[in-house]
Amino acid sequence: MDGERRLCTAFEGDQRIARGLLIDVAVEVKRVVDRGESAPVLIFDDETSEQVEIDLRGTVDDVLKRFERSTEAADDAPRGPGRPRLGVVSREVTLLPRHWEWLGDQPGGASVTLRKIVDEARRANEGKDRVRKAQEAAYRFLSTMGGNLPGFEEANRALFAGDADRFAREVALWPADVREHATNLALAAFQPTNR
Repeated sequence: MDGERRLCTAFEGDQRIARGLLIDVAVEVKRVVDRGESAPVLIFDDETSEQVEIDLRGTVDDVLKRFERSTEAADDAPRGPGRPRLGVVSREVTLLPRHWEWLGDQPGGASVTLRKIVDEARRANEGKDRVRKAQEAAYRFLSTMGGNLPGFEEANRALFAGDADRFAREVALWPADVREHATNLALAAFQPTNR
């Protein structure tokens, strides 16, 4: 996802300083950094909790121009083989000969059959995948922002056990912005998987 649509949250120490589109968060982070604050400033992708690095050199306009250039470069990237207008992406798949033989015998051929198999698996595992992704995102954030806070290990145990009440108790004394963000990330991990 490019910087125009990517949702992120930034923290200065344990205080949330911005939330929204990456480009808007970057502007606010630049302003905070330019003030010379001493607490570390971190940006997290709202979906994955992976840390986002941005180039803060120069002025706010310089930062914005870099975003514009990176968006334009992504739009102009050469397309590979396949059906790019349909969103088809060509990649390599390694299978045993018996797998290729079976796929070749299926109506529509290997590509159609593989797409059907993947779509069926996605539907069948949708709830479990949602919970796993929420656990992974919450864990990344907890490890970075809560690793030295009281109840960190127990909060992680509660997260992976699907125990929302215990999780809430363990993070209750954490700084408000960190606690709120961690709780929001973990919400989907506590939902039923329906499978």
